[in-house]
Amino acid sequence: VKSVAIFLTHVIQAVFFGICVLTDLSSLLTKGNDSQEQERQLKKLISLRDWVMAVLAFPVGVFVVTMFWSIYIYDRELVYPKLLDNFIPAWLNHGMHTTVLPFVLIEMRTTHHQYPSRSCGLAAVCTFAVGYILWVCWIHHVTGVWVYPLLEHLSPGVKIIFFAAVTVIINIFYLVGEVLNNYIWDTQKCKYYFQNINS
Repeated sequence: VKSVAIFLTHVIQAVFFGICVLTDLSSLLTKGNDSQEQERQLKKLISLRDWVMAVLAFPVGVFVVTMFWSIYIYDRELVYPKLLDNFIPAWLNHGMHTTVLPFVLIEMRTTHHQYPSRSCGLAAVCTFAVGYILWVCWIHHVTGVWVYPLLEHLSPGVKIIFFAAVTVIINIFYLVGEVLNNYIWDTQKCKYYFQNINS
């Protein structure tokens, strides 16, 4: 059960970077082509790439890394019991819970992403967070096992507060991504502008 929850993030990242590759290939193939239909399809693909980055890849990726390692440092048994070391080597643990962050930061630094309106973006992030929480609760209802051991130690009232806090945090990461994206690319635009003036 736990492995399914862990790999959800990797499915999101795989889909996102798959869309990135498809976008780049489509851009190369349509370069110099006057087909308006192909141009329209490319714009749709770019919009999808930007939406997935803004709403899923960045906030969920950063959330997983920061939450996992924060809880791990506090008490690893709550999120990643020592027993798992017998089956999952340290490098694979980092592959699942660490490498997501540098890859999304590199993507943000190398490609400008057009974020949706803040209200639409936050609504989408909230929908994902609530859906994921309901899915975790449904798994517990069916199997009697919490996907994350931490939840076994929380009373029902504290679980509600915890789930609400998780939703708030992932929304904060969405806003961080939006601000970071705008900062990086507004800075790039300013440099390009001043370089053109000086030349």
